[in-house]
Amino acid sequence: MDVLIHLFVGLHIVGIAALLGGFLTQMKAMGGGTARFVPAMLHGALTMLVTGAILVGLDQAEYHHVNNIKIGVKLALLIVILGLVYVKRDEERVDKSLFGVVGLLTTANIFIAVLWT
Repeated sequence: MDVLIHLFVGLHIVGIAALLGGFLTQMKAMGGGTARFVPAMLHGALTMLVTGAILVGLDQAEYHHVNNIKIGVKLALLIVILGLVYVKRDEERVDKSLFGVVGLLTTANIFIAVLWT
């Protein structure tokens, strides 16, 4: 079971890398007002959602203590990110502040995962 958990943790990290990487590649365009949500950002957020749900299920299946408040906060942030990226995915330009919110929430999600024990 540990191998399976490690596999999904790795996939979860790949998802966050795609989401944050998509944001970082558009930083220069954000300065010029031409930033857009790239498909990698949507796919990364979806990967995070699916693998995160699987990880919570696997942890509970092994009777590990799951911090439901932490998971709820991370899920709420991810749903906001996913909603914004999904709704605005086809637009050629996204407002700077909206694009910045996605980057901020993504970074906050990372720090919550690492620092909240």
